[in-house]
This record gives sequence, structure tokens and C-alpha cells, in this order.
Amino acid sequence: MNLHPMKLVTIVCEAYAAEPVLRLLGEVGAAGHTAFPVEGSGARGRRLADIPEYANTQIEVICRPEVAAVLLERLAGELFPRYGMVAYESDVRVLRPGKF
Repeated sequence: MNLHPMKLVTIVCEAYAAEPVLRLLGEVGAAGHTAFPVEGSGARGRRLADIPEYANTQIEVICRPEVAAVLLERLAGELFPRYGMVAYESDVRVLRPGKF
């Protein structure tokens, strides 16, 4: 089995920040994403997912390392100041690198 190194970027944001994040993904060259509602607690208190407009959204994207670097830099500079969100990257290995 031949696995290829990639990055998994995970973004957890307020639901109304999801559209700007998705636009940014397209701008930096991310080929696709997965998004789903999440709930949890943190510095801004507890966030439930029972009211969609006030829920958090988790967005995950697998991409090449250079795309991940640009994505994280732009998130920090352009969207972190305007929205409540966190982002982190992880190393992953994929079977079909052409998909990303």
C-alpha cells in the first residue's frame, strides 16, 4: 500500500463564519472539504448545536502542505480578527493524492 503525506486542516468556527471560510478554501486551492455542526465549550463558554444560527461548524480539509500553510496564514490574518474560531493542522497520509 502506497500512502502519500498530506495535511488535515481542521477549523471550528461560529456557524455564520462558515461561508467566509469556504470562500477562502476555494481561493487558496483546497480541492474540497467536509463540514458538520459541532458543540462544545471553551474560552467563549458553552456552545450547543441545537439552534443552527448559533452553533459551531467544524470544517475539515485535506490538502498539500503548501496549501495548508497559506490557508492557516490567511485564516489568522483575515478571519480570526472578525470571527470566533480555532484552526489546527495534522499530518495525514492518503491513498489517492490526486483527489487533493
